[in-house]
Amino acid sequence: MKQAINGNSVRRNNFISYSAIGISGLIIPSLFSCGQKKAEENVQQKPNIIVIIADDLGWNDIGYHNPGIKTPNIDGMMQQGLTFDRFYVCSVSSPTRASLLTGRYPTRYGILAPLGDAPGLPAGTVTIASLLKANGYDTGISGKWHLGTVPEARPLNYGFNSSYGYLRGQIDPYTHLYKNGSKTWHRNDKLFDEEGHATDLITNEAVRFISEPREKGSPFFLYVAYSVPHYPLEEPKEYTDMYANSVSNESRRNNVASITHMDVSIGKILNVLKEKGLSEKTVVMFLSDNGGQEKWSSQTEYGGKFKPHDVLGDNLPLRDWKGSLYDGALRVPAVMIWPGTLKPMKVEAPLSVTDIYPTLASFAGAIVSADLKLDGMNFMYAVNGGEKPKERILYWKSNNRFALLKEEWKLIHNGKKLEEGTNELYKIESDPYETKDLSQNNPDKVQELLTEMKLQLASDKTPEVKAVE
Repeated sequence: MKQAINGNSVRRNNFISYSAIGISGLIIPSLFSCGQKKAEENVQQKPNIIVIIADDLGWNDIGYHNPGIKTPNIDGMMQQGLTFDRFYVCSVSSPTRASLLTGRYPTRYGILAPLGDAPGLPAGTVTIASLLKANGYDTGISGKWHLGTVPEARPLNYGFNSSYGYLRGQIDPYTHLYKNGSKTWHRNDKLFDEEGHATDLITNEAVRFISEPREKGSPFFLYVAYSVPHYPLEEPKEYTDMYANSVSNESRRNNVASITHMDVSIGKILNVLKEKGLSEKTVVMFLSDNGGQEKWSSQTEYGGKFKPHDVLGDNLPLRDWKGSLYDGALRVPAVMIWPGTLKPMKVEAPLSVTDIYPTLASFAGAIVSADLKLDGMNFMYAVNGGEKPKERILYWKSNNRFALLKEEWKLIHNGKKLEEGTNELYKIESDPYETKDLSQNNPDKVQELLTEMKLQLASDKTPEVKAVE
């Protein structure tokens, strides 16, 4: 039985009507390698769902964009499923994670930057974990949380039956301590100590969760949030040796080694699905939380243990780095597989991390109440050849900038307020690398998009949640 959940969000989104449409009403037979009957059976059985998210993985840090990076498992996902060519997230970690879990822009909760101790999401927020749990799913998280560290802000309060990993935004990969030396590693929201590399431990927990006995037909939702390739990096020799002859810079070598380590770990997750006979019963999505970071160094954080990371990510040919509002920060690698159900396809429509919530809900046959006022929409319209929405608007806000994408136009406003500052305008489809600012020659378009920004801003929460890095 489908079950709806009500929420306490403030404003309705233009696209909410799309979010509650079930997958059976969206996907046409041509999408499926096994036919419509098998697809309907999969929906009726409620597929398992796994969302895997990397931390600071750049556009050019994946094998299918850059053959110099060894990611055969993720590349294999691309070959057998959906590859999203224009998948947008937020410019930094906490905002993206809030959007993924809620289907709303993080600004609706006042989340503009990486969070510290305070709860990022209000109590009672209906996350995708909450929704799926109410629809019969076992729910678990393994890895990075980064939406608050105090007890009331931890994952078990937001729809997860089990939680494991770390609560902060960054950790030493072996000691699992935060940059100031505080503990953050936990199981079921309780801090504890454990030995091992974070990538391996997060993977082991994911495998354990998948392998846990459940009643036949009882589905699960698993959120796997890796700590890499976010700094600080310290990788086992077996992975750095893979790049000994191809990457001369030690910092960059650790960075790409951490990506390959993660890819091997994802292979373990896919393998256990195969061993358990769950591959065709499981949707798996992979993405990054934001683009790559340029560099990092500190003489005091982590007790001064780590050398400067003078070269980290690679976002080329996209512009700029994590933290900006150019596409180098916002546009990330993303793939989805559902073996036996989804055919390989490159999806070129601009999609958003907010779309994950309503799309997964449709796969599960869960009704999304209009009261939740999602900003996202079921992205299967872009897969099945459905009608393109007339006005797909994507919106971002940081502490000092705003950005808005509407059809082929992207406006960046530099300034804390819309009434002051400067504007940049790009025709993103013909200039995807944002090289030509067209604002001076298109004042009417600038004003149109500023008006759209004001409408979005009116739905945001103020004041913002206090942020720390």
